[in-house]
Amino acid sequence: MLYHAGLRSIGPVWSRTTLFGEGVPFRYPSDGDTGGGLTDHGLRLVKRCNELGIMIDLSHLNMAGFWDVARHSDAPLVATHSNAHAITPHARNLTDDQLDAIRDSDGMVGLNFAVAFLREDGQMADTGIDQMLRHLDHMIGRLGETRVGLGSDFDGAMVPSEIGSISGLPAMRAAMGAHGYDDALIEKLCHGNWLRVLEKTWGA
Repeated sequence: MLYHAGLRSIGPVWSRTTLFGEGVPFRYPSDGDTGGGLTDHGLRLVKRCNELGIMIDLSHLNMAGFWDVARHSDAPLVATHSNAHAITPHARNLTDDQLDAIRDSDGMVGLNFAVAFLREDGQMADTGIDQMLRHLDHMIGRLGETRVGLGSDFDGAMVPSEIGSISGLPAMRAAMGAHGYDDALIEKLCHGNWLRVLEKTWGA
Protein backbone atom coordinates (compact mmCIF):
# COMPACT_ATOMS: atom_id res chain seq x y z
CA MET A 1 0.00 0.00 0.00
CA LEU A 2 2.79 2.44 0.93
CA TYR A 3 4.67 1.62 -2.27
CA HIS A 4 1.61 2.46 -4.36
CA ALA A 5 1.26 5.68 -2.37
CA GLY A 6 4.78 6.65 -3.49
CA LEU A 7 7.20 5.14 -0.93
CA ARG A 8 10.59 4.58 -2.56
CA SER A 9 13.04 4.82 0.38
CA ILE A 10 12.79 3.54 3.94
CA GLY A 11 14.94 3.61 7.06
CA PRO A 12 14.05 0.49 9.10
CA VAL A 13 15.17 2.17 12.35
CA TRP A 14 16.31 5.45 13.86
CA SER A 15 18.47 5.26 17.00
CA ARG A 16 16.10 2.94 18.85
CA THR A 17 14.84 -0.63 18.51
CA THR A 18 11.90 -1.20 16.18
CA LEU A 19 9.99 -4.19 14.88
CA PHE A 20 12.70 -4.59 12.24
CA GLY A 21 16.00 -4.25 14.12
CA GLU A 22 18.16 -2.12 16.38
CA GLY A 23 19.18 1.46 15.74
CA VAL A 24 22.68 2.53 16.59
CA PRO A 25 22.79 4.80 19.68
CA PHE A 26 24.65 8.12 19.76
CA ARG A 27 27.95 7.11 21.39
CA TYR A 28 31.50 8.46 21.19
CA PRO A 29 33.96 6.87 21.07
CA SER A 30 32.25 3.76 19.79
CA ASP A 31 31.44 1.80 16.70
CA GLY A 32 28.08 0.43 15.65
CA ASP A 33 28.62 -2.97 17.24
CA THR A 34 25.96 -2.26 19.85
CA GLY A 35 23.42 -5.08 19.65
CA GLY A 36 21.65 -7.69 17.59
CA GLY A 37 20.80 -7.72 13.92
CA LEU A 38 17.58 -7.68 11.96
CA THR A 39 14.53 -9.46 13.29
CA ASP A 40 12.54 -11.88 11.15
CA HIS A 41 10.30 -8.93 10.26
CA GLY A 42 13.41 -6.99 9.26
CA LEU A 43 14.61 -9.76 6.97
CA ARG A 44 11.17 -9.92 5.34
CA LEU A 45 11.26 -6.15 4.92
CA VAL A 46 14.58 -6.38 3.05
CA LYS A 47 13.20 -9.04 0.73
CA ARG A 48 10.03 -7.11 -0.02
CA CYS A 49 11.90 -3.84 -0.57
CA ASN A 50 14.16 -5.62 -3.06
CA GLU A 51 11.14 -7.00 -4.88
CA LEU A 52 9.45 -3.62 -5.13
CA GLY A 53 12.55 -1.49 -5.72
CA ILE A 54 12.44 0.44 -2.44
CA MET A 55 15.80 1.79 -1.26
CA ILE A 56 16.84 0.69 2.24
CA ASP A 57 18.66 3.43 4.17
CA LEU A 58 21.39 1.96 6.39
CA SER A 59 22.48 5.15 8.16
CA HIS A 60 20.84 4.46 11.53
CA LEU A 61 21.20 0.66 11.62
CA ASN A 62 23.68 -0.83 14.04
CA MET A 63 26.57 -2.90 12.72
CA ALA A 64 24.84 -6.28 12.98
CA GLY A 65 21.81 -4.93 11.13
CA PHE A 66 24.05 -3.40 8.46
CA TRP A 67 25.70 -6.74 7.80
CA ASP A 68 22.35 -8.54 7.74
CA VAL A 69 21.18 -6.19 4.99
CA ALA A 70 24.48 -6.65 3.16
CA ARG A 71 24.04 -10.44 3.24
CA HIS A 72 20.38 -10.57 2.28
CA SER A 73 19.86 -7.61 -0.07
CA ASP A 74 20.46 -7.76 -3.81
CA ALA A 75 20.23 -3.97 -4.17
CA PRO A 76 23.00 -1.35 -3.84
CA LEU A 77 23.79 -0.63 -0.17
CA VAL A 78 22.99 3.00 0.65
CA ALA A 79 23.70 5.08 3.75
CA THR A 80 22.10 8.44 3.06
CA HIS A 81 23.79 10.47 5.83
CA SER A 82 26.87 8.88 7.39
CA ASN A 83 30.57 9.68 7.73
CA ALA A 84 33.92 7.93 8.08
CA HIS A 85 34.58 6.18 11.40
CA ALA A 86 38.31 6.23 10.59
CA ILE A 87 38.24 10.02 11.06
CA THR A 88 35.54 10.39 13.72
CA PRO A 89 35.06 7.24 15.83
CA HIS A 90 31.36 7.83 16.49
CA ALA A 91 28.89 4.95 16.57
CA ARG A 92 26.90 6.63 13.77
CA ASN A 93 29.81 6.57 11.35
CA LEU A 94 30.83 3.77 9.00
CA THR A 95 33.95 1.67 9.38
CA ASP A 96 36.21 1.05 6.41
CA ASP A 97 34.86 -2.52 6.16
CA GLN A 98 31.35 -1.11 5.86
CA LEU A 99 32.46 1.45 3.27
CA ASP A 100 34.11 -1.34 1.29
CA ALA A 101 30.90 -3.39 1.38
CA ILE A 102 28.95 -0.42 0.05
CA ARG A 103 31.55 0.00 -2.71
CA ASP A 104 31.33 -3.67 -3.63
CA SER A 105 27.55 -3.41 -3.97
CA ASP A 106 27.93 -0.30 -6.19
CA GLY A 107 26.03 1.64 -3.54
CA MET A 108 26.30 5.11 -2.08
CA VAL A 109 27.13 7.15 1.04
CA GLY A 110 25.90 10.70 1.62
CA LEU A 111 28.08 12.97 3.77
CA ASN A 112 26.44 13.83 7.10
CA PHE A 113 26.78 17.53 8.00
CA ALA A 114 26.20 17.07 11.76
CA VAL A 115 29.22 18.46 13.58
CA ALA A 116 29.41 15.62 16.15
CA PHE A 117 29.87 13.14 13.31
CA LEU A 118 32.47 15.35 11.60
CA ARG A 119 34.75 16.47 14.44
CA GLU A 120 37.51 14.08 15.50
CA ASP A 121 36.60 14.68 19.16
CA GLY A 122 32.90 13.95 18.61
CA GLN A 123 31.85 17.22 20.26
CA MET A 124 28.66 19.10 19.44
CA ALA A 125 30.58 22.27 18.55
CA ASP A 126 31.16 24.23 15.37
CA THR A 127 33.67 23.00 12.83
CA GLY A 128 34.80 24.11 9.40
CA ILE A 129 34.11 22.89 5.91
CA ASP A 130 37.67 21.57 5.88
CA GLN A 131 36.55 18.78 8.20
CA MET A 132 33.74 17.91 5.83
CA LEU A 133 36.29 17.67 3.04
CA ARG A 134 38.42 15.29 5.14
CA HIS A 135 35.49 12.89 5.35
CA LEU A 136 34.76 13.27 1.65
CA ASP A 137 38.41 12.57 0.79
CA HIS A 138 38.42 9.41 2.90
CA MET A 139 35.13 8.10 1.55
CA ILE A 140 36.08 8.84 -2.05
CA GLY A 141 39.32 6.97 -1.41
CA ARG A 142 37.40 3.89 -0.23
CA LEU A 143 34.32 4.06 -2.45
CA GLY A 144 35.48 5.82 -5.60
CA GLU A 145 34.20 9.04 -7.15
CA THR A 146 30.82 7.62 -8.25
CA ARG A 147 29.58 6.40 -4.85
CA VAL A 148 29.79 9.44 -2.56
CA GLY A 149 27.54 12.48 -2.30
CA LEU A 150 26.02 15.03 0.04
CA GLY A 151 23.63 13.73 2.67
CA SER A 152 23.13 16.80 4.91
CA ASP A 153 20.99 16.31 8.11
CA PHE A 154 19.36 19.72 8.17
CA ASP A 155 16.27 18.53 10.08
CA GLY A 156 17.52 19.20 13.59
CA ALA A 157 21.28 18.55 13.62
CA MET A 158 23.87 21.24 14.37
CA VAL A 159 25.77 21.83 11.12
CA PRO A 160 28.89 23.93 10.45
CA SER A 161 28.13 27.64 10.63
CA GLU A 162 29.83 28.13 7.25
CA ILE A 163 26.93 26.10 5.79
CA GLY A 164 24.09 26.91 8.20
CA SER A 165 21.24 25.79 5.96
CA ILE A 166 20.61 24.66 2.42
CA SER A 167 21.30 28.24 1.35
CA GLY A 168 24.94 27.69 2.38
CA LEU A 169 25.59 24.88 -0.10
CA PRO A 170 27.28 27.23 -2.62
CA ALA A 171 30.00 27.69 0.03
CA MET A 172 30.45 23.92 0.06
CA ARG A 173 30.75 23.85 -3.72
CA ALA A 174 33.31 26.66 -3.62
CA ALA A 175 35.32 24.85 -0.94
CA MET A 176 35.35 21.64 -2.97
CA GLY A 177 36.70 23.54 -5.94
CA ALA A 178 39.39 25.24 -3.88
CA HIS A 179 40.28 21.83 -2.42
CA GLY A 180 41.08 20.53 -5.90
CA TYR A 181 37.87 18.76 -6.93
CA ASP A 182 37.21 19.40 -10.62
CA ASP A 183 33.81 20.37 -12.04
CA ALA A 184 32.97 16.80 -13.06
CA LEU A 185 33.58 15.43 -9.56
CA ILE A 186 31.65 18.28 -7.91
CA GLU A 187 28.68 17.54 -10.17
CA LYS A 188 28.81 13.89 -9.16
CA LEU A 189 28.99 14.72 -5.46
CA CYS A 190 26.20 17.29 -5.58
CA HIS A 191 23.63 15.26 -7.49
CA GLY A 192 24.95 12.95 -10.21
CA ASN A 193 25.84 10.04 -7.96
CA TRP A 194 22.45 10.14 -6.24
CA LEU A 195 20.68 9.98 -9.58
CA ARG A 196 22.84 7.01 -10.56
CA VAL A 197 22.11 4.93 -7.45
CA LEU A 198 18.41 5.82 -7.37
CA GLU A 199 17.98 4.83 -11.00
CA LYS A 200 19.80 1.56 -10.29
CA THR A 201 17.73 0.84 -7.18
CA TRP A 202 14.36 1.83 -8.61
CA GLY A 203 14.99 0.31 -12.04
CA ALA A 204 14.23 3.62 -13.72
